Amino acid sequence: MVIKNGRVFLPLEGFVDCDLGFGELIEKTGELGSGGYDASGCYVVPGFVDIHSHGAMDRDFSDGDPGAIEVLAAYYARNGVTSFLATTMTLKEPELTRAMHCVRDSRPTGAARCAGVHLEGPFLSYAKRGAQNPDNLHAPDTGMFGRLNEASGGAVRLVTVAPEVEGAGEFISQVSKACTVSLGHTEVDYETAMAAYGRGAGHATHLFNAMPPIHHRKPGLIGAAFDSGATAELICDGLHVHPSAVRMAFSLFAGRLALISDSLRCAGMPDGEYELGGLPIRLSGGVARLLDGTIAGSCISVGEAVRRAVSFGIPLESAVGAATAVPARAAGLDDCGELSPGKRADITILDQDLNVKDVFVGGKLVVM
Repeated sequence: MVIKNGRVFLPLEGFVDCDLGFGELIEKTGELGSGGYDASGCYVVPGFVDIHSHGAMDRDFSDGDPGAIEVLAAYYARNGVTSFLATTMTLKEPELTRAMHCVRDSRPTGAARCAGVHLEGPFLSYAKRGAQNPDNLHAPDTGMFGRLNEASGGAVRLVTVAPEVEGAGEFISQVSKACTVSLGHTEVDYETAMAAYGRGAGHATHLFNAMPPIHHRKPGLIGAAFDSGATAELICDGLHVHPSAVRMAFSLFAGRLALISDSLRCAGMPDGEYELGGLPIRLSGGVARLLDGTIAGSCISVGEAVRRAVSFGIPLESAVGAATAVPARAAGLDDCGELSPGKRADITILDQDLNVKDVFVGGKLVVM
């Protein structure tokens, strides 16, 4: 297959007017003859990679519903996402195990790929639990992690932990050998966070949210993530993080910032009452909150995050990189995130307004 006449986003050059040849994998770029898919007037970018999404379309990965992943894979593809991590909430181990089995047994076809699991809980701080159910919080436990990872078929790619919680240091040292450890939902100070990064952590969960704000004498997790070279996530909906802070984050974490959706089951759904990890939430005017007013996750997609980032003044090249190569690298997904030879032919075609026009997953055109 050849995509012709588009502006192709290449790893080193940025957007280049060239053709893109591929089968199941990316093969080559350049002048590749006549015929093929005509992408005139469009941007040709790697398929977006969402490493933090709980669900959409009234489905949630934590439900342990075998049919949910098929529905969600189609939703992600419609929004330009070709690989995603099924992200779980803070739940008891039996419920998480059921969710892991669903990921292990899922084989979505003709849509986005479930590339693994992000365990956002239950190893979090009570004080910064956000919309996580406090009844299900658990001390960092390598044995529990191992059982859940085994139940998923070894699919856990990312786990979030509060590094100040007792037992977190040893947990990070051990678990970072198996997957990326992210610091989040935490009250951690700068020194403790730096020690955690020194033990093997390499990521920060939804920067600015569920962590202490940066202070010039107490830089906290934000300062430690910056100094350590860690990657960091950002919910770019303009609600969780002000557009000014979005611009600041892209500057501070240039080449290390991953756009995420942190989407909930209410994404793609009308305003109304929903549920999150056993807690009731209300979606109103595009904002999801617990009944006490605490802001929960988002109802956007990563495709929408790219559009909003650009509307906030972020260069398109930076926004695309933050939705593709950076999250792929953060989750250890070496086979996607770039349009370079040997990578999966996961490709998203965007029109001039950055709306998704078509999507290829593993070289096959997705029926939208």
